[in-house]
Amino acid sequence: MAFWSESLRVGTSALRFRSLVKQLILLLALSPALFAAQTNFVIILSDDLGYGDMQANNPERGKIPTPNMNRLAAEGMRFTDGHSSSGCCSPSRYTLLTGRYHWRTTLQSGIVGEWGKPLISADRLTIGKLAQQHGYRTACIGKWHLGSDWPITPEQKAHFVGFGGKAGGGGEVSVTITDAHRATWKAVFSQRIAGGPTERGFDEYFGTDVPNWPPYCFIDGDRTVGIPSELLPASKLVKNQASKQGPALPDWQLEGILPALANRAEKFIQVQSAAKKPFLLYLPLTSPHTPLAVNPEWKGKSSLNSDYADLVMETDHVLGRVLEALKAGGVENDTLVLFTSDNGCASYIGVKDMEKQGHFPSGPLRDYKTSVYEGGHRVPFVVRWPGVVKAGSVCKQHVLQADTIATMAEILGFKLPENAGEDSFSFMPLLKGADRPIRTNAVNTACGGTPSFRNGPWKYIAHAEPELYNLDEDLAESMNVAPLHPDRVNAMQAGFEKLIRAGRSTPGAPQKNDIKVVRYPKAAASAKAKKKSS
Repeated sequence: MAFWSESLRVGTSALRFRSLVKQLILLLALSPALFAAQTNFVIILSDDLGYGDMQANNPERGKIPTPNMNRLAAEGMRFTDGHSSSGCCSPSRYTLLTGRYHWRTTLQSGIVGEWGKPLISADRLTIGKLAQQHGYRTACIGKWHLGSDWPITPEQKAHFVGFGGKAGGGGEVSVTITDAHRATWKAVFSQRIAGGPTERGFDEYFGTDVPNWPPYCFIDGDRTVGIPSELLPASKLVKNQASKQGPALPDWQLEGILPALANRAEKFIQVQSAAKKPFLLYLPLTSPHTPLAVNPEWKGKSSLNSDYADLVMETDHVLGRVLEALKAGGVENDTLVLFTSDNGCASYIGVKDMEKQGHFPSGPLRDYKTSVYEGGHRVPFVVRWPGVVKAGSVCKQHVLQADTIATMAEILGFKLPENAGEDSFSFMPLLKGADRPIRTNAVNTACGGTPSFRNGPWKYIAHAEPELYNLDEDLAESMNVAPLHPDRVNAMQAGFEKLIRAGRSTPGAPQKNDIKVVRYPKAAASAKAKKKSS
């Protein structure tokens, strides 16, 4: 009204006034998209954090203090049925970034290997590319583990593999590091690394690719920070530290990784907040996955005599730093924060000892990381978005990390093309308070590839002896009721096969899977079924 009064006061003509009114009407019509474009996105992916490691999920049997995770839940919406696509790392990251199941790619089991090729194709829409298309500054800070086009020739490969030291072993080196090794490493690490985050939707990248694998150095953009010239000492392969020997910077310290990621995330938020430009920060933390390299101020803080538990607390502290950076930058109320984990807690980090002390990383769920059971892929999943999400709310509806890209697209007022986000359903209705399913089915896999198929509360697992659970009645998956419901088992098998063949689970034109999808259980597959294409 003040603007209109001023216009009239200075003698704006009636024609000009009508023009201004038309512009205002147009502005109001477009306002949802304009306001949406100013919503920042911060997606924090912890690594190997179990469902029950977040105290808000596990108040009675969660003994590790997680005040910042609890704060986020108190200020946002906590999902109790939120999932990664797999019980291990790379596949879950692919699915989160693309909204497409990993098993539609070449990665139908396991993880991207050491010096592996890019899993995300160059033409695939990611959350980063989606944000870039809408004028966002995007950054990936942390663990990538989705492959790159490492500039290593076949002739050079011998200088990057075959070292004797392995995690938990004595670290015996079976290869003598020579000047030829160092010359090859210098030649390779002096070049740019193609096919990584900066070519998959992120304007900036800073991280360690895989913190427990070589190269042991930071990568900034598409280049290493320094030239790794030494073999990582065998002493860094014990007690759940690094996993493999390989090229490292001299005096590389594993403890420095997590604080460096926090520093870079804070800086990115500060710069973008000051510039008053919308941003997407994808922060795939390296913790509490190995290396369990706890900094001195966090050693013993958990009182559980566990480096893992201490590292969970240090991870929680990093989350707190990010939340404070948003507040300090004045963008706290304009930012959607999603906090989750790529899979469940790894059993090998001393789970049984923690459970004896009353801390259960999987909470009420069965099993741990790598598993097809709920403890493998039901994970912490919290969204805070002031003004939209009701503080302290709890949602019991089924959601997947795959749903991230469709949710972002709806917020941005963008319709995903047919060949993007094929398995992504927007959970925007849930954020606004609706309490109805957004998806009718979902697939989660073990790290080894065995899939489970969800339909409402029913969960079918494609083992040689079929398994069926009603999660509403048996969240611990303690009683296989498949023998009691053969018709339901058959229907779920058929539903899963239909989803595979369609190349998508969302409505739309059928799409092609990258390769023929392996059917489970393998032992039951007939020769005829094996010949069928997907």
